[in-house]
Amino acid sequence: MKVYKFSFVSLFILAGACGPSTKIEKTWTDPSLTATTAKAFDKFLVVGLLKDESTRRILEDKLARATNGKGIQSYSYLKPGDTMSTSAGEVSERMKKEGFDGVVVMRLVNMEKSTSYVPGSSYGYGGGWYGYYRYAAPMYHSPGYYTEDKTYFVETNVYSLENEKLLWSGTTSTLNPSKPDKMIDDVITTIREQLKKQGLVKG
Repeated sequence: MKVYKFSFVSLFILAGACGPSTKIEKTWTDPSLTATTAKAFDKFLVVGLLKDESTRRILEDKLARATNGKGIQSYSYLKPGDTMSTSAGEVSERMKKEGFDGVVVMRLVNMEKSTSYVPGSSYGYGGGWYGYYRYAAPMYHSPGYYTEDKTYFVETNVYSLENEKLLWSGTTSTLNPSKPDKMIDDVITTIREQLKKQGLVKG
């Protein structure tokens, strides 16, 4: 049985450190995998399952650029008819013949909204009683307010094309991302660090 290493994931090194707003929620690893590796993926397909086509291309382009030519964007490789279930087997066979040995799939699985209350603050006078008496009327008060938070959950799956099996899966959450491409950077970096801690990638 071949053992796969995840050195290809370690190539997902993008500019900027992972922000604290992105974190791992859960992971799963094929029990047959170990930190000792015998073979790395040489050519794999990167797939971004996002409804927004422009964001999908941003995701796939980032992954492809960060893998030294090992990652191929699905939008540049798959044809419209390839997404039909009846052609799945044919697509896999075609990919194997063309040297693909792995697939990395990222998709937005959920977005949750939550509301939180930020209490107001009052600022008084810290001097003597008479000074406070004179200051009390114009004392500044900041009222409380409500804020809406958005949490995005992204699932990443790593597949072996040769064995047609899932090797690793992880879900990240990102709180209030400033923009989509920044969230993509943070998600990729967070996943890489998690796999590194587990001994599945090298530094």
